[in-house]
Amino acid sequence: MATFPLLTAQSTPRLSIRSKSWGKTDGQDVRLYKLTNSNGMSVEITNYGGIVVSITAPDNNGKFENIVLGFDSLSLYVKQNSPYMGAIIGRYANRISKAGFVLDNNHYHLAPNDHPNHSHGGIKGFDKVVWDASEILTADSVGVVLQYFSKDMEEGYPGNLNVKVTYVLNNDNELQINYEAKSDKPTILNLTHHSYFNLTACKENVLNYELTIFADYFTPTDSSWIPSGEIIPVADTDFDFTQSHKVGERINNLTHGYNMNYVLRKNGESKPSKSAEVYDAKSGRFMEIYTTEPGLQLYTGDYLDASITGSGNTVYGKNMGLCLEAQHYPDSPNKPAFPSTVLRPGETYTQLTVYKLTTK
Repeated sequence: MATFPLLTAQSTPRLSIRSKSWGKTDGQDVRLYKLTNSNGMSVEITNYGGIVVSITAPDNNGKFENIVLGFDSLSLYVKQNSPYMGAIIGRYANRISKAGFVLDNNHYHLAPNDHPNHSHGGIKGFDKVVWDASEILTADSVGVVLQYFSKDMEEGYPGNLNVKVTYVLNNDNELQINYEAKSDKPTILNLTHHSYFNLTACKENVLNYELTIFADYFTPTDSSWIPSGEIIPVADTDFDFTQSHKVGERINNLTHGYNMNYVLRKNGESKPSKSAEVYDAKSGRFMEIYTTEPGLQLYTGDYLDASITGSGNTVYGKNMGLCLEAQHYPDSPNKPAFPSTVLRPGETYTQLTVYKLTTK
């Protein structure tokens, strides 16, 4: 395996960025970046799909292990990553019903890549393109800036879109994801990050994790995961995580596990608010998620079927990963009561989502 050239900040000797060539796809060079903070936590990111390949964090005994699902090589991501592991999702995360929407009296047709519906940006969404990348190194953080130019009508979406996603790892063991985008035509946009977390480093599935979601409402869906347009209380339902519950406590009451958008409590400010907490008692790992977004998608990996072998020769079976995707609501372009996902010329799309790792 190729080694990483090392760049280190003098004020914090262990804070570093390393990068190496990771192959090619579609004739484009792909690189792998390793960010390490002064506590020894590290994050590997590739500019193919903006994918987080690994997050290595300590347990309560100080043992560092990878806590996200992924693959050991670029070729496996290209061939096997239909579950979108670790990727940036766009232009529109989640689903758009009947693969179309109307904007300013214009009807736009998208790829029906999820039965009759459109999902996660289409046939070749942001998770399958090569992004331009540059490095950031400061006294207390390291990061990678990823930029992509999405042409007008790419995957059916209007507008030339300039997108920038900045991953930053700081010395508070936070992985911050900053998103910015501008378009030269009215369009829709809904970006998210799609890591599958496993706080046991895949020794066990996610069903024993204690989960809290700071949301009093959710958006129920039909069997193809398209929202009805209703916003209903979580109280007295199997979707209520306002108090901590084990992920698997009520999961057998649901046909395909959890795959649901939650309407987050918001503080009315532009800064991120806490959306969720996850705790694994065996490892002691504790993760908090903060976001500026109005919604959070909980997905418990029920469609993982052991057909994919990932990092470290690990077979990814049912419930081996937990996704907590900060987002706008699914099918918002076709649901006028939902928060708008329209981006117009002269406006800037922004989002900040933070995953913070500690132990207890």
